[in-house]
Amino acid sequence: MKVRRTYPEDKALIDQLLARAYPTLMADAYREEVLSKALPFLTKSNMELLTSGTYYVAEESGRILGCGGWTPQRSGTSEITPGIAYLRHFATDPAFVRQGVGRTIFRECAQAAAQAGAKMFQAYSSLNAEPFYESLGLTRIKLIDLPKPLTVPIPAILMEGPIKVES
Repeated sequence: MKVRRTYPEDKALIDQLLARAYPTLMADAYREEVLSKALPFLTKSNMELLTSGTYYVAEESGRILGCGGWTPQRSGTSEITPGIAYLRHFATDPAFVRQGVGRTIFRECAQAAAQAGAKMFQAYSSLNAEPFYESLGLTRIKLIDLPKPLTVPIPAILMEGPIKVES
């Protein structure tokens, strides 16, 4: 499995990955009426992320298995807090969950964010992804509604933890 930075031409394949991953992986954590309103928004990649240089895909034999990244700005804002990096829009193909895809992308994020001077990660975790982020050293701060322009609140978990780079 290879991890690489994303490019604008990855948009269609990442959208397809998000459309496979989120409905399946979020189904047990969210009511249908919440998902039906949220998924059209959540399953679209963000061109700013794709061109940021800090958003990645894991691929094997040309197939995208997962995506995710980080930014120095808090999601949905231009707010930068020195020392904090914000994990963004992680997803893994349901056929490859618990096979190290997300963890491999996270390691790439940790190394790059640490090189940029960040000491702490923050993430808005979906309810179903909390165990994933906990396994990476993040802890729950509080339950929130995602700060997105949607017609229905999406419960999520604000998580944070120190950036540790594996050697």
